[in-house]
Amino acid sequence: MSITKARVTQNFKSISKLLSDKSLTKKASLNAIAATLDYAARLAIGFLLTPLLVVGLGDFYFGAWQILMRLIGYITPASGRPTQALKFTLANQQSLSDDDQKRRHVGSTLAVWAFFLPIMAVLGGLLAWYVPYWINAPLKYFWNVRLVAGILVLNLALTNLASIPQAILEGENLGYKRMGMSAVLVFVGGGFTWLALYLNTGIIGVGIATFAITLLTGLFWLRVVHVYIPWFGIARPSRIAAREFLGLSWWFMGWNLIMNLMTASDVVLLGMLNSVESVTGYTLTKYAPEMLISLVAIMAFGIAPGLGGIIGSGKLDKAGRVRGEMMSLTWLIVTVLGATVLLWNRIFIKLWVGERYFVGAIPDLLIVVVVIQFVLIRNDSNFIDLTLRLRKKVVMGALSVTLSLALAAIFIGYFKLGVVGLSLGLIIGRLILSIGYPTLVGRFLGVTLFSQLKNVLRPGLITILLFILATVVTSSSFIFGWTHLNGWIGLILFGGISFLVMFLLAFFTGLSANQQRQILSRVRIVLGITSD
Repeated sequence: MSITKARVTQNFKSISKLLSDKSLTKKASLNAIAATLDYAARLAIGFLLTPLLVVGLGDFYFGAWQILMRLIGYITPASGRPTQALKFTLANQQSLSDDDQKRRHVGSTLAVWAFFLPIMAVLGGLLAWYVPYWINAPLKYFWNVRLVAGILVLNLALTNLASIPQAILEGENLGYKRMGMSAVLVFVGGGFTWLALYLNTGIIGVGIATFAITLLTGLFWLRVVHVYIPWFGIARPSRIAAREFLGLSWWFMGWNLIMNLMTASDVVLLGMLNSVESVTGYTLTKYAPEMLISLVAIMAFGIAPGLGGIIGSGKLDKAGRVRGEMMSLTWLIVTVLGATVLLWNRIFIKLWVGERYFVGAIPDLLIVVVVIQFVLIRNDSNFIDLTLRLRKKVVMGALSVTLSLALAAIFIGYFKLGVVGLSLGLIIGRLILSIGYPTLVGRFLGVTLFSQLKNVLRPGLITILLFILATVVTSSSFIFGWTHLNGWIGLILFGGISFLVMFLLAFFTGLSANQQRQILSRVRIVLGITSD
């Protein structure tokens, strides 16, 4: 009887583990799909609206809009980033059933938001007043630029408040519940921007359209969280709990500042040390690699809350396996997308806005490398966030962004290397994080850096070979001279074929047999064709 009972218990545990894995995989997949739908909607809207913005705003105002969006990002940390702290705290504490404690977390979030609001208002006012000088705007554009900057500061304050319901839903690993509708809202926002351009309201109208869609999106998330989160509400936190939440928010605030410096400073440096007009060509060339490759980061971000539950429950071996699968899948997709973009970006730019905006094959290659490096860094950054151990991560990030900006400024301002210098500065400076973050994650999981480096040699070599091949081909007139590719149908057809060919090459040459089995197994679970 004891043997039979033991077997039954063991079988029950095995079945429970299998069901748990399937449930987590399903939720993670649904979250990733929901994030992908939203991102695809933004991708489509960006694709459709960007040429209209270039024509409707002109080279100067379009470049100024790009710079303003990045500069506003610099004061985002002044909000305290309490929603990030809320999301990752809830993700880490998914196994707890204390609903009152969760409501106190919401109360702490609102308290931190209110605490930082005056600081953000002061910084936003200073930015709005001085930004025309920083971008060397002609005098006749001063007040338009200031007004738009002020609208974007108000939009930032509203965004931080409106995103609290979204943070709750994602922290509870239920981000997929808004699937579809939030993507529709992206198209609605695009419609607002199109209307502003159609009515010839210029850059001010585009700013107002941005504010309007933020308000509408916040109301939508509030409705969704009321439906799917039974405990949703606000409870007054104790002073000790509020201080602890504020302390965690400080670290998220520091990291958010670093992230904004990483993601926004390229455009700002290029605009200030080169010209505002050069920003237009750079951002248009960067559009395809950034939008397509960053899709992987969005998917990984959707999976993060489920991984947070695993980490919070202390299952480090399982967390390590999931992280390994995420990194393998990330490498596969970014390599294939990166090589495809390198092969076809020149023709894409020609068809989209005109060949004169393509900055060249070598700058294009470096831009793709910058984007891929950032995506891989962000994967481990999200993992560290889920551990709620942010101090070393933020310190490393500060060192990295300082070195990156210093090198980029020297390469652009002194050596006059333009986009090439900008990209080289970012790549070199971020090597601190490319090595440092895997080290931090490895210490948490008990995995050495040497073993991690050994695992990336093979896929790294495949990435280099594919990128060199794609760059050599696009640098020649071989593909660009094909007359039948001078149209969207030809680009889609041959782009799709090249994507498939490179996917097969990367999958079978860059991944080990075990990694291939892991990815295929996850795909089967998602599709519901795995056996029990």
